[in-house]
Amino acid sequence: MNFPRVIEVVVCAFLVFAVGCGGEGALNPAFQPQVANVPDNFQFQSTGVTGVTQVLRYSWQNSGTTANVNQATTVTAGSASLVIRDTAGIQVYSANLANNGTFPTNAGTAGAWTIEIALSNMSGTINFRVQKP
Repeated sequence: MNFPRVIEVVVCAFLVFAVGCGGEGALNPAFQPQVANVPDNFQFQSTGVTGVTQVLRYSWQNSGTTANVNQATTVTAGSASLVIRDTAGIQVYSANLANNGTFPTNAGTAGAWTIEIALSNMSGTINFRVQKP
């Protein structure tokens, strides 16, 4: 058995998994969102977005059963949407990111929530925050 090759394959597989699960895909290398993901506070920002089509998913720890979503996004082309699911996978929030303001999620189960951002040929600036009230 060739152990250096096995280690190389395992490391490569880990890197593919880590990038895929972390949310930052490699479809558009110029798209580099800034993400702050800590318990009870998730923030996402990216300026100068140009023609990005991508779906990003993040696991976020919410010790509460609801959250407040503050959206301050400018979409100049394409579309951007946000979906949030609770630990049980139940959708507690869904919105077009172009709708700015502060909105509550529906009640869900505390724990690891999923935050999904879907961009379709999106240009503009993305800025939103999800926080436990």
